[in-house]
Amino acid sequence: MRAGDLRLPSPIVFGGGEKAISGWLRRRPLACIATALLALGGVDAWTRPPPLPSYAEARGDWRASEAWLRGRDGRVLQTVRIDFAVRRLAWVPIDRIALPLREAVIASEDRDFGRHGGVDWSAFGGSAWAAMHGRPARGASTISMQVAGFLAPELGGPGVRSFRGKLRQARAARALETAWSKDEILEAYLNLASFRGETQGIGAAARALLGRAPDALGREDGLLLAALLPAPQASPAAVGRRACRAGGIADCSAMIARAEAMTGPGRRLADDPGLAPHLAYRLLKTPGQSITTTIDRHVQTLAAAALRRQLIGLGSARARDGAVIVVDNRTAEVLAYVGGVGEGSTAPAVDNADARRQAGSTLKPFLYGQAIEHGYLTAASLLDDSPVQLDTASGLYVPRDYDRSFKGPVSVRTALAASLNVPAVRALLLTGVEEFRDRLWDMGYRGLTEDGDFYGYSLALGSAEVTLLQQAAAYRALADRGRYRALVLKRGEAVDAPKQVTDPAAAWIVANMLADADARAITFGLDSALRLPFWAAAKTGTSKAMRDNWCVGFSDRFTVAVWIGNSEGDSMSRVSGTSGAAPIWRDVMLALHGNAPGRAPDAPAAVERRGIVYADGTEAPRSEYFLSGTAQASFGAAPAAGRRPRITNPAAGAVYALDPDIPLPRQRIRFRASGATAGERLTLDDRDIGAAADAPMVLPAPGYHRLALIDANGKVLDRSVFTVR
Repeated sequence: MRAGDLRLPSPIVFGGGEKAISGWLRRRPLACIATALLALGGVDAWTRPPPLPSYAEARGDWRASEAWLRGRDGRVLQTVRIDFAVRRLAWVPIDRIALPLREAVIASEDRDFGRHGGVDWSAFGGSAWAAMHGRPARGASTISMQVAGFLAPELGGPGVRSFRGKLRQARAARALETAWSKDEILEAYLNLASFRGETQGIGAAARALLGRAPDALGREDGLLLAALLPAPQASPAAVGRRACRAGGIADCSAMIARAEAMTGPGRRLADDPGLAPHLAYRLLKTPGQSITTTIDRHVQTLAAAALRRQLIGLGSARARDGAVIVVDNRTAEVLAYVGGVGEGSTAPAVDNADARRQAGSTLKPFLYGQAIEHGYLTAASLLDDSPVQLDTASGLYVPRDYDRSFKGPVSVRTALAASLNVPAVRALLLTGVEEFRDRLWDMGYRGLTEDGDFYGYSLALGSAEVTLLQQAAAYRALADRGRYRALVLKRGEAVDAPKQVTDPAAAWIVANMLADADARAITFGLDSALRLPFWAAAKTGTSKAMRDNWCVGFSDRFTVAVWIGNSEGDSMSRVSGTSGAAPIWRDVMLALHGNAPGRAPDAPAAVERRGIVYADGTEAPRSEYFLSGTAQASFGAAPAAGRRPRITNPAAGAVYALDPDIPLPRQRIRFRASGATAGERLTLDDRDIGAAADAPMVLPAPGYHRLALIDANGKVLDRSVFTVR
């Protein structure tokens, strides 16, 4: 409003002098008082600020944009940003903020902060006068006024220019000064102020811009951060010059260079060691969250280092990714969770510790444990490692060993330790696919959601998909004599009581076989990476097409599970069980037991030891372990006369395709039978083709054919149906 626009009641005329005014006041005293009160009341309502929170409320309402994953000792393992609208860390108390920064901010923003009651009246009056006369108002906001603006955004925040806004800020600042101490106001200002871009608060500013903690800032650091406050987006040169003027520094080149480095691209927070990114993203979900895990910082570091060394040694052309889990056998607490290390990876964000992959041979220990527990097999029982073809709903299943050779009759101990495939399939025929699938479910492999028919006989060789965490939990149960319990990732987390899944004596025998370096020699040699200078049980596994390579094992104290492969699922090149995952397993185990070698667990009372021999020298004589009541002294393959005669080739459901480029006489099929074949004969489509013992070779015509094995009395002993195309 301009002076010429002012309109006063008509009885009041300036030309009449003081007497006219005095007379008007005497004639209308009540009206005058009422007008004054109304005016004062209107001004009060017009400039009344919103209520402000207490210091405790303001601090309690603070929410960081980050979340923190901590190790079992409480120290930070990983910081994860959850809120991307703003970047702020935990609230920083005033005594954790370096004195040079506090002094620089007060000198820059409010020199009389320690002396005024919330408002710098001389500066405020000049700013108000300028605002009333339509001229740009110079800054007059004290630190207290700016804090009031932070706490109540409707006040307009710092730098508000309207006259009413200034009055409201001033009143709010006065109220703040009566309720808060000076230290609390300065602390709130340094935590609520924006320093650069999305960076809010001294905690984020010190760590993200300068790479150090707020209590480790020096004088030049304080000058630079204080120089950002009036104009957070100013150019580095402007920020550097402003800091130089505040600090009385003549040569500003060094300060400008520091400002350029400070305001450049973002960096990792200074107190973020980056030790467990995959676990952090698995557990942390809300801003400000802080979770204390069971992770041991030292074990996490050594596991990651072992994985990194091996991947570098293999080279990205052979394998790019890996993961390691370390578990305390007694408590089931996870001591290391390495989901990957990123060296050469094309998918570093994938958590390989929790990704489902084909298990390969790592499921065999649970199969043999189940067979031993039910009395179908003992560790000394013989299984035939010879060609086998199984008729399934999807066609023939023809398992083969890793080296594509067959060993003939082998003991269960040798079959498991040397990871032979055909004997495992024969063991599955004894236990049943459905029963084995249920056993795996009870051991924590909860990805097996289909029934046994879905997986078929290939379940013995690990066709199901599992995670490294599940592997570690299942093998820890073996180490704990068949007692399964879920792994623990958070300190103080409530867990279910252990569940006895496998017979303790059977679990001990399986562990004993997995620790037998001599038994695994026919596949891995006597000096493989699985052989440690102390007792430890281990099993390797490789999935179809060399996509996944596992090594899982345990000592009396720890379980270590390792996966090597490519996160994107492509095959590895020239990587085997003992050259891929096993060296990592070995390095971690040796580091864990540097001061206390692993010790062999004592045998349960239900296990008995017996000397055994094998007929025909199938295997060398030795001492073997049995469940009580299942021991015997000698073993041998059943003689031909003791075997049920059966057709071994072709298997039922086989399909043969004639090749026009190969001479027909060279495409004949050999028909074989096993068992007692002294007088048995073979018939093809009801036509006699010769003695079964002669294994005749015939070229059937295209079409559907029926092969039968018949004894001397004409009784059909076995049949096989196949097709020629």
